[in-house]
Amino acid sequence: MQRHLKARGSSLVVDGVGKTFGHGADEHRVIEDLSLRVDPGELVCVVGPSGAGKTTLLRCLSGLARPTSGTISYGEQELTKPHADIAVVFQDYRGSLLPWMKVRDNVAFPLEGMGVKRAARRERADECLAAVGLPGVGDKYPWQLSGGMQQRVAIARGLAYEAPVLLMDEPFGSVDAQSRFDLEDLTLSLRERLGITVVVVTHDIDEAVYLGDRVIVLGGSPTTVVDNLTIDLGDDRDQLRTRAHARFADLRTHVLTLIRGDRSAAGSADTPARDEDTPGQAAAVTESAVRR
Repeated sequence: MQRHLKARGSSLVVDGVGKTFGHGADEHRVIEDLSLRVDPGELVCVVGPSGAGKTTLLRCLSGLARPTSGTISYGEQELTKPHADIAVVFQDYRGSLLPWMKVRDNVAFPLEGMGVKRAARRERADECLAAVGLPGVGDKYPWQLSGGMQQRVAIARGLAYEAPVLLMDEPFGSVDAQSRFDLEDLTLSLRERLGITVVVVTHDIDEAVYLGDRVIVLGGSPTTVVDNLTIDLGDDRDQLRTRAHARFADLRTHVLTLIRGDRSAAGSADTPARDEDTPGQAAAVTESAVRR
């Protein structure tokens, strides 16, 4: 998939970040000396074992939480609070959509606090619903839609900000497998069409390898970056062909081995892709996730 739209926004830079909870004898250091960079237009996935601080890192990236040490910058500005250029899609649509509001009003709701006029809010909400494949559902209530459709509404609300950066916290974990595949492809399409930067926190290794330009693997205690892996599967991702490719299996196995804590056994993911492209080879490896 060739990207025709120039990427918007600025780079997100994490420099030596640490995050501690509690004080004194109850102090718990979750993240320590963590550094990474996400450039405009990238789609970067963050994976790691349960309790590794993936969501904590995402909250720091969004400005909803502040690191205990180090800095997070967006362009030339240090992030100390939520930024208008950064939108967040939370983990569970059931907790983020307001059931008494119609779908259009749910999407437009954050815009009211930004001073956007009612007619403009309605127009933007309808545009965002169309962008996620839900034209004509604005007058329905969330509970009248399937789980996959409700998560699309949550994504549409993130897009309504017109923010160039979209942070997604395990966004597809509450939907069925087919809806998950559809939402993964929607995310790739939105990045392509809108020129946005996307950071996805996920516990699903297959999802991370399928979506990402890079996969950031977190590990250790306290957590730091174990690997910053470039995903060399090309831009034209397809749920069947990409997942059946031998290189997909190589990358997935490398990430899974790192998450399980055996860095030496993980070897190098920089080895060239094998010539064979046999669907059975990749499809036979089905262990796809380390659950939270």
